[in-house]
Amino acid sequence: MKLAPPMTLTQLEQAIWRTVAYVDLFDYPLTAVEIHRYLDGVPATASEVAQELASSPALADHLRYHEGFFCLPEREEIIETRHERNRRAQSLWTEAVRYGRIMAQLPFVRMVAVTGSLAMNNVADDADIDYFIVTENGRLWLTRFLVIGLVRLAARRGIVLCPNYFVAESALTLPERNIYTAREIVQMVPLFGHDVYAQLRQQNCWASQFMPNADGPPLVQIPEPEPAAWPQAVAELPLRTPLGAWLERWEQARKIEKLQKQQNGSGESCFTAVICKGHFQAHQQRTLTAYQHRLNTSTDFADYAD
Repeated sequence: MKLAPPMTLTQLEQAIWRTVAYVDLFDYPLTAVEIHRYLDGVPATASEVAQELASSPALADHLRYHEGFFCLPEREEIIETRHERNRRAQSLWTEAVRYGRIMAQLPFVRMVAVTGSLAMNNVADDADIDYFIVTENGRLWLTRFLVIGLVRLAARRGIVLCPNYFVAESALTLPERNIYTAREIVQMVPLFGHDVYAQLRQQNCWASQFMPNADGPPLVQIPEPEPAAWPQAVAELPLRTPLGAWLERWEQARKIEKLQKQQNGSGESCFTAVICKGHFQAHQQRTLTAYQHRLNTSTDFADYAD
């Protein structure tokens, strides 16, 4: 597979190539609309991107187009992979929304969003359903305890839920600023708590440095009505007490100690009073390393790679 584009590529052509090269790591070809939205580091209009894709000889030499998708040379087989994974994703969305609604009704949950492969309809055989959850301040660990109870109930039905990122409302600005985290932000699909989602996007506007065209809602949208607020408010009452505060501190101390022992040197996990990020597999670092390797294979990207 030819990775390095020619020295003659313009800035926009390089950005298009980088965008396709990044998602190739996930066996994921892109449409022209998707290339525009996720364009790597260069602001451009949709028509400008479409024009380059249609008429650039350099891109024609270093990208392939088939069935409405663009991919790297000798990677046309991932187009069928995308079709297969998209079909698989459709069967998961029903469960993702169903359990997401239950999560949204648990005490102190303020936002539920789907992340990971399902957010892009790129679901492999063994994929689970990843969730990003925002909680009220001061009750993150109690909320997580309740959500994990739901995870265990779903597992009895063969449904694998993975709520691996919890943040309190005071911690919406995510600490890691790289293309991987930026894509997670702009790709996540909010199910419930859209007002909080809007705050999350606004407080992470730094993501536009990586994808300046992705400031709107995600391409995948699930139009679900918000659940009634009063049952949640009633369920929260007994936990808005000194006993609830004590339980939060106890659960926080107990789980942070346990989860830190599971880290195995992964620098991607984080456990504090306002964040529970259970990313134990170093998937982000592996992806960034592989992407950097692709950039380093070409002298065209020497400055960009630095």
